[in-house]
Amino acid sequence: MENHEPFLREAIALSKSAMERGDEPFGSVLVREDEVILRAENSVFTGHDMTNHAEMNLVKLAAQHYDTAFLADCTLYTSTEPCAMCSGAIYWSGIGRMVFACSETRLGEIAGIGLNVPSRAVLQTGARVVTVVGPTNLEDEAAEIHQEFWPKHLGKA
Repeated sequence: MENHEPFLREAIALSKSAMERGDEPFGSVLVREDEVILRAENSVFTGHDMTNHAEMNLVKLAAQHYDTAFLADCTLYTSTEPCAMCSGAIYWSGIGRMVFACSETRLGEIAGIGLNVPSRAVLQTGARVVTVVGPTNLEDEAAEIHQEFWPKHLGKA
């Protein structure tokens, strides 16, 4: 059994870093052969682009550095289950596997926003298989950061 924990913990740490910088709390890392090769954080506010989700930022970086054959052997670890937009980007990038800590459902319970479309629902429609793992045993840890951010951000605190 693979140990996803160190990579998810790094993604969760990146989500906290994004929040501390003034962006939404999401972070992602790209891993190949048990080595982190790319990192990205959400930058929707500081980047003035609502599509600058952590996973989108990571996929864009990956596309600049690697081809789809290389990415097929990579795993994207992310603090929270990707939205429909990011799930589509993961599919089209060629990344072979995605692991998330906090589910879209749990995020919806905390924030009450988003499309609430599970990533599996998007990815299972494709002709290519993307393996999805999550939520994991670190869901509560990832959710704590959302609990800290969303009520304040949405004016509910």
